[in-house]
Amino acid sequence: MIRFHRACMPACLALLALALPSGAPAAPVAPHFDYRHQDQWQEIHGDMQSPIAIDSSLAQADRDDDDDDRIVLHHVGGDATAVDTGHAVQVNMAPGDSANIRGRRFGLQQFHFHAPSEHSIDGRSYPLEGHFVYKARNGRLAVIAVLFEEGAPNAAAALVLLHFQPGRSDVALRLDPAALLPSTADYYHYLGSLTTPPLSQNVEWYVLTSKGSMSAAQIAGFKARYDGNNRARQALNGRPLLHFADN
Repeated sequence: MIRFHRACMPACLALLALALPSGAPAAPVAPHFDYRHQDQWQEIHGDMQSPIAIDSSLAQADRDDDDDDRIVLHHVGGDATAVDTGHAVQVNMAPGDSANIRGRRFGLQQFHFHAPSEHSIDGRSYPLEGHFVYKARNGRLAVIAVLFEEGAPNAAAALVLLHFQPGRSDVALRLDPAALLPSTADYYHYLGSLTTPPLSQNVEWYVLTSKGSMSAAQIAGFKARYDGNNRARQALNGRPLLHFADN
C-alpha cells in the first residue's frame, strides 16, 4: 500500500502560496508538437509505448511474497514552481519528496496533468490524469499515474490553479503533493514510454486503481488551461501487465 511520511501533512496543506513579482521573465518557448497530428510526432522508438488501454482481464496478479511490491511515499511538501510547458500544467518540485517503489528509491521531479485521461481502465476514460514523475540516481524514470474523477475539492489542486500563469515558468508556491494522491496503492504496472516527444522508452508506469478527487470547478479549471493534451492509446504488444493489490 501507499504510505505517507506524515511529519508535516496537516501543516503542508495549509501553507500559503508565494507568487513571484509580476515583472518576472516569461517562460522559455517549449518545443512544439500538435496533439491533433500525433502521427507526425518524431522520435517514436520501438513497440513499448504509452499510454495504454488497461484491460483488467489481461492483468497478471503480482503476488510474489519474496518481493517488496509496495509504493511507499515520503512526501513532506515544500517549495515548488508552477510551469506552463506549452503543453500542460506542470509543477516542478524542489528536492526532498521521494518514494520507495518496489524497494528502490526515487526522487519526485515534477507532476503535470492531461485532459482527458491518457490511460483508461476497462474501457473507461476519466476527465483528468496526473503524472507524478520520479527519477532514481541511475536516471531511471518511474511515473505514478492518478486518474481523477469529479468529487470533493482538492486543496493542492486549488493552489496549482491559483498560481499557474500562462506563458510563465517561474511562479513559486508551496504545497504538499501527497494531497493529490489516493491513500491506497493498488496499481497496474507495465513498462512503457514518455507520452510526449521524444517518447523515450523503458519508463516504469504505475497506474493507481484508486481515483483522485477534484471538484467539477477544479476539473474545468485544468481543462480551461489545457484540454485535449492526451496522447492516443498505444498497443500493448505482448508486454506483461501486472496488477498489485495490497490485501
